Amino acid sequence: MRETPFVTVIMPIRNEARVIANTLGRVLAQDYPADCMEVLVVDGISDDGTRQIVWDLRQQKHSNLYLLDNPGKIVPTGMNIALRQAKGEIIIRVDGHCMIAPDYVRKCMEHIQNDGVAGVGGSMESIGETSVAKAIAIGMSSPFGVGNSAFRTVSGETKLVDTVPFPAYTRNIIERVGLYDEELVRNQDDEYNYRIREMGSKILLAEDIHSTYFSRTSIKSLWRQYYQYGYWKVRVLQKHPRQMSLRQFVPPAFVLALLVSVLVALLPVIHLLGLLVPLLYLIANLSASVITSAKRGWKYLPLLPIVFVILHLSYGFGFLVGLVMFRNRWNDKVGKVPQWQNVSE
Repeated sequence: MRETPFVTVIMPIRNEARVIANTLGRVLAQDYPADCMEVLVVDGISDDGTRQIVWDLRQQKHSNLYLLDNPGKIVPTGMNIALRQAKGEIIIRVDGHCMIAPDYVRKCMEHIQNDGVAGVGGSMESIGETSVAKAIAIGMSSPFGVGNSAFRTVSGETKLVDTVPFPAYTRNIIERVGLYDEELVRNQDDEYNYRIREMGSKILLAEDIHSTYFSRTSIKSLWRQYYQYGYWKVRVLQKHPRQMSLRQFVPPAFVLALLVSVLVALLPVIHLLGLLVPLLYLIANLSASVITSAKRGWKYLPLLPIVFVILHLSYGFGFLVGLVMFRNRWNDKVGKVPQWQNVSE
């Protein structure tokens, strides 16, 4: 690898007009030589003005910025389209909903060159622009809300991990592992990073690599996001059972316990036992909300219990629905991963 490797930044986006000028601007303003970097924005046929904003930025002397079409409209199809054209020795995925630090590309390159890893990323700070979005961001950064997800809850520490957000990879590992599974609307990074680790390669969470993520702005959109996480996690489980961790089974187990509690509450004599699980969860939720609010601000206390409930129930329901919908897919270990020989066709 050259001293200053050529880097490809891939941004799979759709309908990000509200934030794309800022998030893409951060990518174009990296302290990495512009002549050693290309930026491929893969747009899922946006209809909100996103495309014009990207095109205007290219016209503003950013000749290393390219706009590609993604008819599939989801992240894995967009990533695969861009990977077919990427020239970089290092390839970095950046989402339209995030802002990367000015030294993000350089730090990723340095860790890949010096630490013997195939992939690297850093901790992610979730932020919100409204009071609801801020409460959602706080809930998504809480161990009670998302478990031991390292990149959401750990900062100031460098260690090997299962997955990272907005990862940088070597071209070598991408060519060995192959393309993304185009079935996975969500969880495609988890699945892809497991394939990397399955080949014996390492993924690093680096304490000096930083990004900021704009959280969802409404309870409805948060429900949809985490329902999809739970739903598509079933396909990851079916393909790679060893990729799963205990925290990912807790929400569906909780939802099942609630359903059993409802049935128990309908029975005579023991109906009071049906209150046990909801009561214990209520105590845990309120306790976590108070502790979190004491650290982050008491004004978030009214919303945090609701955010925690949505995070847990939506993921759990999505997972259980996925078990039903994908019940006949346990022998499908491939999914929809295009073959590399089809890349140039």
